[in-house]
Amino acid sequence: MSASHADHDSAALPLSVGIDIGGTKVAAGVVDPGGGIAERLQIPTPSRSPQAVEDAIVDLVTELCAKHEGVESVGIGAAGWVDSTQSIVRFSPHLAWREEPLKQRLHQRIDLPLIVDNDANAAAWAEYRFGAGQGSSVMVCITLGTGIGGGLVLNGDLFRGAYGMAGEWGHMISVPGGHRCECGNRGCWEQYASGNALVREAKELASSNSPMAFRLLEMLGGDPETITGPEVTAAAVAGEQTAIELLADVGQWLGQGIANLAAALDPDLVVIGGGVSAAGDLLLQPARQMFARTLTGRGFRQQARLELAHFRNDAGLIGAADLARHAVLNPPMSDCGGFWPGRGYDRQE
Repeated sequence: MSASHADHDSAALPLSVGIDIGGTKVAAGVVDPGGGIAERLQIPTPSRSPQAVEDAIVDLVTELCAKHEGVESVGIGAAGWVDSTQSIVRFSPHLAWREEPLKQRLHQRIDLPLIVDNDANAAAWAEYRFGAGQGSSVMVCITLGTGIGGGLVLNGDLFRGAYGMAGEWGHMISVPGGHRCECGNRGCWEQYASGNALVREAKELASSNSPMAFRLLEMLGGDPETITGPEVTAAAVAGEQTAIELLADVGQWLGQGIANLAAALDPDLVVIGGGVSAAGDLLLQPARQMFARTLTGRGFRQQARLELAHFRNDAGLIGAADLARHAVLNPPMSDCGGFWPGRGYDRQE
């Protein structure tokens, strides 16, 4: 288990714990009202068993609360389709949750106010409140990790849709009949523009005995099956040409998908976060170029900015913590038309 500490002392402030549950890791942090992280913990996602993941959440919350006085709430961001009004994980492609009453189960073991939301909604909220999205009127957030998640903030409100499932950009069909997705469909966007896509393409190339992959495979230890996304990114940053091209391919798929989103939503800002965003301009420049090339109405319309998330891989836990604090201060209305009433929260700060 790894831990990191913020440079400032937030012990005197009311605190929340944020949990970000992904397909490969569970990250947790103690977050102050300004979005600062007092302490961060991370463990590998223990297994795809719901019980094992719930045990890990309880252990992380218990450890953090024991070390930090003043924790008043817990927010959990979970990958998948989350009914945030009932805190039920309806379906998670990368975990074994199906109609999982996560809040109900955890409340039996955690004696604090607790909310459960989609992990990418949480990340979007963090970027809007404290990060790259401040001041945006229509902000699209895209999180690139094991898959692709997303969130949408409209005029200061987090938009959830009629059934709480807005923002699942990763499951738009980009290639009909393409790669099988864990959601059950074929050709989903996340099969071409995510961390899993990057690793799959690197492994396939390395296993093919292509001369293009010789140096990359040598840098990564010689076994194609052990290749990871962060290793490919590190090789690209070090100047390895094949790794650079693999990231550029992911970036181009990313830019094309963002152009489709822009046609539907007309955002002024697209914030790109998640683990794959650590590649920085190696990912972002190809994405910007493809976005500009495929955007409908190009040359006759204003064009959204594409920016890296300020909080990178920590946005999910920061946003989950802030949403939990928000829920304690402003219990959500029973019917808010698909929106989270975020601006009311800001006015009371």
